[in-house]
Amino acid sequence: MGSPKNQTTAPNLRYIPLSYSPADSQSSALRLILTLFPDWEGPNNKIEFVRFTDGITNTLLKIINRKPGLTDEEVDNDAVLMRAYGNGTEILIDRERETTSHALLASCGLAPPLLARFKNGLLYRFIRGKPCGHEDLATPPIYRGVARRLAQWHALLPNTGYSSTPAENSTEANGVKEEEDFEVIQTRRPGPSMWAVLQKWIVALPVATPEQQARRLSLQKELEWVVEKLDDGQGIGEDGLVFSHCDLLCANVIVLPSDDKSNTSDDIAPINFIDYEYAVPAPAAFDIANHLAEWIGYDCDYNMIPTQSVRRQFLTEYTKSYIQHRGLDASSEEEIVARLYHDVDRFRAIPGLYWGVWALIQAQISQIDFDYANYAELRLGEYWAWKREFDGSRQASNEEIPLREKRWAQEA
Repeated sequence: MGSPKNQTTAPNLRYIPLSYSPADSQSSALRLILTLFPDWEGPNNKIEFVRFTDGITNTLLKIINRKPGLTDEEVDNDAVLMRAYGNGTEILIDRERETTSHALLASCGLAPPLLARFKNGLLYRFIRGKPCGHEDLATPPIYRGVARRLAQWHALLPNTGYSSTPAENSTEANGVKEEEDFEVIQTRRPGPSMWAVLQKWIVALPVATPEQQARRLSLQKELEWVVEKLDDGQGIGEDGLVFSHCDLLCANVIVLPSDDKSNTSDDIAPINFIDYEYAVPAPAAFDIANHLAEWIGYDCDYNMIPTQSVRRQFLTEYTKSYIQHRGLDASSEEEIVARLYHDVDRFRAIPGLYWGVWALIQAQISQIDFDYANYAELRLGEYWAWKREFDGSRQASNEEIPLREKRWAQEA
């Protein structure tokens, strides 16, 4: 069950030497779109801006030209999305890799075409459809559609995302430098991966106080431990990795209009994914577990965690799609479902560690009105609760099982 080995290099994309400014939002966005499309200026043009507020990292604007006589669908087909990067997010995100990942996906028909880069963001085509809310993710038509689309990603895309050279495979080339107080992890396969991303984030944690220094060391030890336990190459894909979205929260899952029949049947919604800034090779089980963890929403409602039976339904739909796109024998379905079910269970707490570390950094750098510090504690708490189940310390202390772990263990 290997992955495709063809690779792609970074695209030759138009660069606009301008910036978007939140303090001068409409004017700066207007300068960008008129530089991209000079013919949008003048009579018979009516440029409008629609601000999306679902994300908690970037500024996202939909830019439309409501010319006279055009239908809403025609206006949307010409619309542009402008995504401006949040303050300091280059610490968290490799923007060159993001652009290359987007281009790769667009070449496979899995993302809208890229139009241009600018100093602090990207311009690309708009996808018509409706972003999900976190409760939508738990509805069968939508989670079955997500499962199908995610399996298509994992089955068809090369698990590197771009050409890899020996120099690019070094630890430092992945944005991670050796630290004085610890050695960075060495993964089974050199090069980009979600493990390397998490290592980069831990290195970037603040260390201004003794408490911060101790916490970073503690999280580094946890990363070393989980890599030893889980980076075993046993998952589906080449060497246990597939090209993964790694950020399938509700706002990044788009339900396409009902007239789009590319990925639908009577009881499966047509789905596409947006925002590829965290896309990187990862175990399929991580990408799946991460999406299922996002059913809780930003407020971390653990009553929404999918039970065993729901996870089996999701994984069955995923496996059918994976087998179809990989051209595998349908008789292997039961074996793959069982294997994935076990792997997803093993990875169920790693999203909490991943986004908990991420939120600790965001709490220091972000100017967005979101309580990252509290969010970090909630997500890291998921990891610690899982580890206490794993090592038996919760049972030994005769403490009540946390809600997230209780819901995960429920059959129905």
